Amino acid sequence: MDTTLFEFLKNVVPEGQCKTDEPMAAHTTFRVGGPASFFIDIKREDEIRKILTYLKKTERPYYIVGNGSNLLVGDKGYDGCILHLGKQFSEVKVEGTKVTAQAGALLSTVARQAASAGLTGMEFAAGIPGSIGGAIVMNAGAYDGEMKQIVESVTVLNEDGELMEIDVDSMEFGYRTSAIKNRKFVVVSTTLKLAEGNVSEINAKIDELAKKRKEKQPLEYPSAGSTFKRPKGYFAGKLIMDAGLRGFRIGGAQVSEKHCGFVVNIGNATAADVREVMDEVTERVKKQFHVTLEPEVIFLGDF
Repeated sequence: MDTTLFEFLKNVVPEGQCKTDEPMAAHTTFRVGGPASFFIDIKREDEIRKILTYLKKTERPYYIVGNGSNLLVGDKGYDGCILHLGKQFSEVKVEGTKVTAQAGALLSTVARQAASAGLTGMEFAAGIPGSIGGAIVMNAGAYDGEMKQIVESVTVLNEDGELMEIDVDSMEFGYRTSAIKNRKFVVVSTTLKLAEGNVSEINAKIDELAKKRKEKQPLEYPSAGSTFKRPKGYFAGKLIMDAGLRGFRIGGAQVSEKHCGFVVNIGNATAADVREVMDEVTERVKKQFHVTLEPEVIFLGDF
């Protein structure tokens, strides 16, 4: 164990917020993944500022995790610091037509609070199993809606621990990407600009989309949502289905029989199982259709 780092962390966060050798299977929606050397639950902004500054100075690796909904951690784990922005960093405020949410707030929670306040525009996000921070980084979307349509500004911390506010025009939102994705910025919070609507109509729309998800997606199994990005001019799920891979399985990982765009954990899958399924799918689709599938899932750690 890195005792110097451990002593530093003990002086920054209260006891219980910092864990060592924490199984990442407990913190990802795939429910797979080996241990992280350090796992820190962030509760306050000053905690993450101090930790980021120290990690940069000492050149130690780190990764920011919210709900772990788009992440595949290797079975051998991650030799670095996981900074977890979860329920302890999830305050949501509604003022007029604006909603400000901390990075750890779940999209479903924010969407429901907006609905309760009679604010429309976020219904598409109510069923996405991620946090606000991750949704901003990836420009999460579903059912013709994307985060870029409702974001007004994003507050981030840079590697030097300085707060920066980025307006929507500078966020460079694209398909599953943003200005933050490849930079050493950490989303702290975002302000969303919604519109006034009818509470019952908004809730009805959320319920309608939830029903569609349940009918079409394998929500009964752990997964990371859509496993591959949508190739230009195609649908990943259809390409995989047409390649004869519906139900294709290695160990406990399987191409969903309900929706071929999902790789699911049908029971005791390893990260290696999931990755092997993804690799085989990619190879067969490329061989048959000359289309290269790009993972939407992020790989982290050693496999």
